[in-house]
Amino acid sequence: MSTTFLHTIPVLPSADLARDVPWYQEKLGLQVYFADNMYAVLYRDNLILHLQWHADTADDPLLGGSVVRVLVKNIRPLFEEFVQRGTVTADKLRINTPWKTMSLASLT
Repeated sequence: MSTTFLHTIPVLPSADLARDVPWYQEKLGLQVYFADNMYAVLYRDNLILHLQWHADTADDPLLGGSVVRVLVKNIRPLFEEFVQRGTVTADKLRINTPWKTMSLASLT
């Protein structure tokens, strides 16, 4: 079975999640799936946004960059291809994280 690409999810920087999460709820009608002081996942229908703390300092997890999450079905073939290409190392696969990253198989 091959990997199926389902969604592209932007991870937007936020200097203040306590301020920004309510704004996205009020102004865009998004619901919170997960939130803490460093990371939040919000959604509405098929729209998914992630917010990550970003302060443009040495402690900043984004280090001035940006991130895009790509939601897929059956990640293993694509991940194994990337390991073979040298794109990532085999220890980089993260499933069932605190921010609710999981395989789709666990959702059915």
